Amino acid sequence: MAQQTAPPQTDARFYDIIESASPERIEADIRKLISFGTRNTFSDTVSQTRGIGAARRWIFSEFQKISEECGGCLEVFYQKDFVEKTEGSRVPHSAWVVNVVAVLRGTDYPNSYALMSGDIDSRASNTMNFEIDAPGANDNASGMAGTIEAARILSKYKFKHSIAFVGLSGEEQGLFGGAGLAKYAQENNWEIVGVLNNDMIGNIEGVDGVISNRDFRIFSEPTPANESEGLRRARRTVGGEVDGNSRQLARYIYKQVQTYMPEMNPMMIYRLDRFGRGGHHRPFNDLGFAGVRIMEAHENYVRQHQDLRTENGIKYGDVIEGVNFEYAAKLTAVNAISLAGLAWGPKLPEDVRIGGAVQPSTTLQWKESNDPNIIGYKLYWRLTTSPTWDYSRFVSGVNEFTLEGIVIDNYYFGVAAVAKNGSESPVVFPYQQIRRR
Repeated sequence: MAQQTAPPQTDARFYDIIESASPERIEADIRKLISFGTRNTFSDTVSQTRGIGAARRWIFSEFQKISEECGGCLEVFYQKDFVEKTEGSRVPHSAWVVNVVAVLRGTDYPNSYALMSGDIDSRASNTMNFEIDAPGANDNASGMAGTIEAARILSKYKFKHSIAFVGLSGEEQGLFGGAGLAKYAQENNWEIVGVLNNDMIGNIEGVDGVISNRDFRIFSEPTPANESEGLRRARRTVGGEVDGNSRQLARYIYKQVQTYMPEMNPMMIYRLDRFGRGGHHRPFNDLGFAGVRIMEAHENYVRQHQDLRTENGIKYGDVIEGVNFEYAAKLTAVNAISLAGLAWGPKLPEDVRIGGAVQPSTTLQWKESNDPNIIGYKLYWRLTTSPTWDYSRFVSGVNEFTLEGIVIDNYYFGVAAVAKNGSESPVVFPYQQIRRR
């Protein structure tokens, strides 16, 4: 690789993407999803106006409309699995759990995917009651509407990696839709750069008394659930207890927001999900894929998983009045610029290693790439107690570099590949040491 100058620090296209997110379109989509009465996974699948079947067919048709407008750029299909009643305590009867998928195929790495998901299904107080009205305006028509809107925006661009926009079912009954699609991705050898699961992105009025249209949370697990015993042993020596692929994805999103949407306040939560609860990124994490949950920061529990009713002057239920469409548009933009950055960027560095024990320097090494899209690499480091990558150096023309005067014991390190347009891959943490022959 020939020596290159540093790439640009910002890309004006991201600002255009942010400005394209429409609160009006998101509101219209949420209202449409509410109009199906209930979207419980086990509700009516035959009616054209009520139930999960009508909802998923409408989502499919919306993806098709978007594809028609971009000359057939989206590959739209259903992915489904049959769930037996015996598979969970929240499964009232056996049924097909059907996901809706729209793929914007990448030009350079068509089998490498950045994925954004929202949940199609809704529920009332009793998730087994699949007949009662369950509008699910915020949980999770907001996330589904945001996914559709992101598809509208990003379908106007070409990307090197593929982007999959997904509506998942069966979340409220045990994450069945995510588990089915994660297994499908594994069986079809998808290389997943990252999964951005959106579950509740529309509420700004929290039960904690805080009203904020700028705060939002990014949940991520610290290390892969399926990591090898060898990797666990290595971590005791080299560190990296909070540096798995999902945590690096969270940091990537954080950096994109800090760069292009500094008015927003991304909160990286060092936890797989909310305490004792789960979301549709988890099945992907279970198989080792990088995945995070993006959601509002201040929840309102009287609007979640509640029958529509009024008690003691309190109105319960997940209705349209609880959704702030401008806020949902902001979080949609957060997703869109993160997806675009991942999809415009290069592939992850491979075989990243580190050395520097008992030396006044640190050496990073990675596999040399013949990818013409890669202009160089960013070497990152941070204090071990810092949540973010705070220091960096761009290098090119090499696959090994020594940071003089930076003592390996005092910092954590990582390497990101950099594309010609300045887009970066997520950081890869070096768990393996450099071995000299």
